[in-house]
Amino acid sequence: MSLMPTLWRTLVDILPIVAIIFGSQYLIIRKPIKRLAQVISGFCMVWVGLSLFLVGLEQALFPMGELMATQLTDARFLPDILPGDERPWSDYYWVYLFAFAIGASTTLAEPSLIAVSLKAGEISGGTIDPFMLRIAVALGMALGITLGVFRIVMGWPLHWFIFAAYLLVILQTLRSPRAIIPLAFDSGGVTTSTITVPIIAALGLGLASAIPGRSPLMDGFGLIALACLFPIMTVMGYAQIAQWRTKRLSRHKRRTQR
Repeated sequence: MSLMPTLWRTLVDILPIVAIIFGSQYLIIRKPIKRLAQVISGFCMVWVGLSLFLVGLEQALFPMGELMATQLTDARFLPDILPGDERPWSDYYWVYLFAFAIGASTTLAEPSLIAVSLKAGEISGGTIDPFMLRIAVALGMALGITLGVFRIVMGWPLHWFIFAAYLLVILQTLRSPRAIIPLAFDSGGVTTSTITVPIIAALGLGLASAIPGRSPLMDGFGLIALACLFPIMTVMGYAQIAQWRTKRLSRHKRRTQR
């Protein structure tokens, strides 16, 4: 993917957005846009930045994700097995560790999650710790990707995991503090954004291509779905633990006051 064709394709993609925004402003609201020069320069930055990002994905993140998956599943890197034996799932422990680490690190660096966590801490008046919220989401992302990698290694159907995960989310929703539920569901969405999605997709496709008997189309996708669900569970779990500790401290204070 070269830069010039990407610039043209990106411009074609964002032109409908520009047309809707400017058309609504001038034809429906019928008011001029304030700081027009600043808005136009901002759109130009989005155009160039998005084009550079897409080129970077194609030239760096996708190849690196697939390369890491191929190297970690190479027969020369894994423990030796007897000819004709099926390799056990435990031999891929470096793949699980890499998936957990890359899931947590990319989530902590996700710009959209940083923005949401800061806004949540601001609106809650300090009740929600932005850093702890990011830790909870990163832990959920890491667990979801690791479980997805395990599914690819085992070759099990994706719908088993999705059904079980949604069942846990529903049960937690019924037991969690009402104030945290919308934030938990939004946290599951913001994790799958500009940084995490390309690396996760490349890891899944590379892993499915490298493991014998796996199909990149059937097994390579699905990591992002699990990556969306598990942060919801960990954020609600974090709120449930905080609520339990608060109740425990209040009961202890009442006992000491007696």
